[in-house]
Amino acid sequence: MFIILLRFSSRQSEAPQFMAGHKQWLSRGFDDGVFLLAGSLASAQGGCLLAHGVTLAEIQQRVQEDPFVAERVVTAEIIELDPGMADPRLQFLVS
Repeated sequence: MFIILLRFSSRQSEAPQFMAGHKQWLSRGFDDGVFLLAGSLASAQGGCLLAHGVTLAEIQQRVQEDPFVAERVVTAEIIELDPGMADPRLQFLVS
């Protein structure tokens, strides 16, 4: 499982011109069953995603395809997590 932090860079003002492509990228991730959750970070700092079912190399490639990342509107940090416990509703995430 991966936590992906997308933090706005100094190019945040350029986000509107790449928003449509970013939303398409997000939709593709959900359609592919890779993304589980997406949302904004507090104080308009960027966004966060939860992803699973892929390798680190696959998620790195997918993140590089985000127009926000490609155009350096955000910087991406990928955190790999190996869940050991979960609420029963999220048990499918436990390795």
